[in-house]
Amino acid sequence: MQTQPAFFETHAIRRIYDEKTEIWWFSVVDIIQVLTQQPDYQAARNYWKVLKNRLAKEGSESVTNCNRLKLPAADGKNYLTDVATAETLLRLVQSVPSPKAEPIKLWLAKVGYERMQEMADPALSLDRARETWQKHGRSDKWIQQRMTGQETRNKLTDYWADHDIKKGDEFAILTNIIHQEWSGVSVNDHKEMKGLQSQNLRDHMSEAELIFTALAELSTRQIAEVDDATGMAENKVAAKKGGDIAKQARKSLEAKTGKAIVSGENFLPPGKTVRPKKVK
Repeated sequence: MQTQPAFFETHAIRRIYDEKTEIWWFSVVDIIQVLTQQPDYQAARNYWKVLKNRLAKEGSESVTNCNRLKLPAADGKNYLTDVATAETLLRLVQSVPSPKAEPIKLWLAKVGYERMQEMADPALSLDRARETWQKHGRSDKWIQQRMTGQETRNKLTDYWADHDIKKGDEFAILTNIIHQEWSGVSVNDHKEMKGLQSQNLRDHMSEAELIFTALAELSTRQIAEVDDATGMAENKVAAKKGGDIAKQARKSLEAKTGKAIVSGENFLPPGKTVRPKKVK
């Protein structure tokens, strides 16, 4: 199974694709958060918990048709999460009074159709990602760097998958080691700096943060390839070495410019506050 967020307006909706059944499963809580227009993720979880119990008592198929699959959370780890197909969610939306009900219905139907198109022509997914970032106000330069960084990331995860690293938790552990090493903060702390919850950290990075992340991951892969790193222990060593190369480059640039690379800048709507953390 592969995870890939979809975007409704400015909201990242976590989802996972079952290649065997060719079905997308969407995070129910993420959809509930949009419908209730609730900025606090925990409040959205509580809303779904109450609604889920009520629907279960009513014998609603919307609950019985839900599944539980592992999706990435704000801390970068994967947890079992209530998920549902677009078809089930279309029925579930009717149980939540919301001005976003009709827009989210149209969006769910559109996402399902787009997936069929992307299977026939994978380049369409890249085109749609570009269109989404443009709608969110990203510059062409930022978009190019984001896509280049994603290509670098994909080559690294392909290496991991071929060298006894399991998708999910082990990918997340190695990713965090690289990030902690080059940036001085964990993935989760970096998200907190930017005031993010379920959003994708890379979608809120500055151009410089994207470049240093890509340098760290490129260095990690090349070091791992030279050492033929296999398994977690050996790839952890490569991850620290790769991250350290980007850290030295970051410190050198910061010394020359007097400006910090890692920051709380984001693409969230105005008014969102962040709490800065000290970068080592």
